[in-house]
Amino acid sequence: MAALRKFVSGIVPPEGQSHPAWWFVFQGSKLLVYPKPQSATLPFLMDPSELSLTFIRQNYLGHLDNCNCYAAEVAERTIPPAGMAFEGLRQVYGHLDEDLFWIAARAVQVVDWDRTHQFCGRCGVPLRTKTDERAKECPQCGLLHFPRLAPAIIVLVERGGQLLLARSRHFMPGMYSVLAGFVEPGESLEEAVVREVKEEVGIEIKDIRYFGSQPWPFPHSLMIGFTATYAGGEISLDDKEIEEGGWFTVDNLPQLPGKISIARKLIDGFLAKRESIHKD
Repeated sequence: MAALRKFVSGIVPPEGQSHPAWWFVFQGSKLLVYPKPQSATLPFLMDPSELSLTFIRQNYLGHLDNCNCYAAEVAERTIPPAGMAFEGLRQVYGHLDEDLFWIAARAVQVVDWDRTHQFCGRCGVPLRTKTDERAKECPQCGLLHFPRLAPAIIVLVERGGQLLLARSRHFMPGMYSVLAGFVEPGESLEEAVVREVKEEVGIEIKDIRYFGSQPWPFPHSLMIGFTATYAGGEISLDDKEIEEGGWFTVDNLPQLPGKISIARKLIDGFLAKRESIHKD
């Protein structure tokens, strides 16, 4: 896999425009792209007026290998320019360059925050955008409003050569994944891991280890991944959250999440470890 290009986040757009810039234009949560059967590209323009679109709002994101990146939003019923379409981020993953995809994931959250934070939640006064950080400030009461970010844990639990997989009620038919849930106020990440596993499948775990993290723009999460080891108890599913669940081995895996997700990275890490043990 090719290395991702370097993206540097920014708040204040540069003065003047001497090179084309990447434009991440959204209608709701759908991104404007040039779609092709097996790929998609983004507008790369000196002047966004070439698109003949009216932007409701616009934000500077930073630069990718010295090419500036902007997020913009258009009205709900805007007709895309000829040869272009508005498509969901899940649709364009694997078609769009990966570095551009993750900037798009950042962009959609910035656009959503800008759209939904026009007035102060404390006193109702129109907010003003700060120029030195990604935030809005109330000119009356001084309350700061930052982009919403919801931390969530995701954990792969293993028992010998088995891993625990479950089906949430909102998953696609037939797909299983590892367990996940949002962190509650006043809770450490490790406490959230223990609680979510106990609530969703009723078992105890130990040896909780950090695996990695991933921004998840559906709609505004940060997924923090862990691995853990089974410590006791019988599986008892929370039927409000979990439809099916159980222990699986390498040779009887169900349908798994796509490569986009940290859930799949956790599962692939387990599979790679089992393969290494088998070879030894």
